Amino acid sequence: MNTCTLHLVALLAGLSMTVPAAAQAPAKPNIIVILVDDMGFSDIGCYGSEIPTPNLDKLAGGGVRFTQFYNGARCCPTRAALLTGLYAHQTGVGHMVEDNGPPGYRGRLNDQCVTLAEALRPAGYFTIMSGKWHVGQNHGVAPWTRGFDRSLNAAAGGFYFPDSPRAELFLNGEKVPVRGGKLPNDWYVTDLWTDFAIKSVDEALAARKPFYLHLCHNAPHFPLQAPPEDIAKFRGKYLAGWDKLREQRHAKQLELGMVDKAWPLSPRPDSVKAWDTLSADDHERFDHIMAIYAACVSRMDAAVGRLVEALRQRGVLDNTLILFLSDNGGNAESGPNGKLKGDPPGSAKSDVFCGESWALLENTPFRRYKHFDHEGGIATPLIAHWPARITAHGQLRQQVGHIIDIMPTCMEVAGATYPKEFNGQAILPLEGTSLIPAFEDKPLARGALYWEHEGNAAIRAGDWKLVRHARNGPWELYNLKTDRTELQDLSASEPQRVKDLVAQWQAWATRTHVKPYPNEGQKAAKDAGTNKPN
Repeated sequence: MNTCTLHLVALLAGLSMTVPAAAQAPAKPNIIVILVDDMGFSDIGCYGSEIPTPNLDKLAGGGVRFTQFYNGARCCPTRAALLTGLYAHQTGVGHMVEDNGPPGYRGRLNDQCVTLAEALRPAGYFTIMSGKWHVGQNHGVAPWTRGFDRSLNAAAGGFYFPDSPRAELFLNGEKVPVRGGKLPNDWYVTDLWTDFAIKSVDEALAARKPFYLHLCHNAPHFPLQAPPEDIAKFRGKYLAGWDKLREQRHAKQLELGMVDKAWPLSPRPDSVKAWDTLSADDHERFDHIMAIYAACVSRMDAAVGRLVEALRQRGVLDNTLILFLSDNGGNAESGPNGKLKGDPPGSAKSDVFCGESWALLENTPFRRYKHFDHEGGIATPLIAHWPARITAHGQLRQQVGHIIDIMPTCMEVAGATYPKEFNGQAILPLEGTSLIPAFEDKPLARGALYWEHEGNAAIRAGDWKLVRHARNGPWELYNLKTDRTELQDLSASEPQRVKDLVAQWQAWATRTHVKPYPNEGQKAAKDAGTNKPN
């Protein structure tokens, strides 16, 4: 146990009582959702990465991995949809947390939705939020106002160490100093979130209640920061460059069955230079950037392992559903050259971005990145581990899933009832479907899935996907069964299908408050590609 952990254990001891014996554990399943930030589809070992993630790989080996699961293309919309089971615009968080006027863009969770915590508490669950919130705390919407019994959270993100310029923490609704007092003097935020999660689980067990843990890591979001000893482990490992490493990841994905051999690896875009054309100094610089990113991912994996071991020691791992996923694809913000600033890079006050060139690797084998609704922006790993119910070990699941499915899945697992009204307000019906049948490799009964962010848009109906880059961009049509890397646009040869899918998307956009859009010139229409943390 590290110093940070020991200190936090002591400081938060008042929150915990003696943990009951495993035989006294509640019969209802515990539920944990682990959401990471800005991590690409191929960034963990069991999805093709060279970054060692033994703990996540072990979870996958004891459970199932989804090959076609989707997020909301960016931080805030994904978090809103995950928490509520609705499309993000229905909750008021269609863009980020600024109030841009129309109902879909108010920048905070509205009163027509309930959170997982609010829905699970009536079913007897102890609810815990640890990590990055980012669904409207600046407007008064916070974990402690939306159903969480215990919370240690950041309103947004953008930090890893207490000396980071953006570091700000709230403990059970109280803003606390980032060091000393109720928190350790020194911490790394990935470990801090995990320490608090474990202590809050102990409190739930002492209260003899099942728990819902909403654990949202900053990692591996910019500005990339990690302990120097972690970064040192990866220096030199990225001198092979993105071209060769993409080929290696793709080959591993094919071997794992994660992708189909019929889908070619998407080509390197013109904006990204061939690795072999770069200078030795450029190689060194880019290697350093990716070493910091890999350190963030590796440290996150170790924290997951620590949490899982804590559950095992407490005798509750078998009856706990763990879901692990990312909020969007790899992040190309800061452009092809990325950013490497600070002395040393990766420290609390440094400013490091992977940029487009490494994001291309992170999203192997897909096109585009965070912000976009092409596969590179919305495809995420999803690991589901639940020994008491998921008896398939190490298997893949091809069923198509979406972030809106997390809420109905948790409702079914908990035996909870989704409310028609809450606090006197009518609540919108769920948009997603439970993933429980897919755990058993049964089909999911579902219609089309939809996306919109900053004018980028998509609809997936069966194997067909219609996708658009920018509000006035042309619609592209792909058959994902034969072309999930989106290289063969069939819109010209399938005009009626395009027309039908566009009409379907337009009807959805009107129904779910994608429209009306914020006024032209407002931030929501022009923010893609900026460097503001999100």
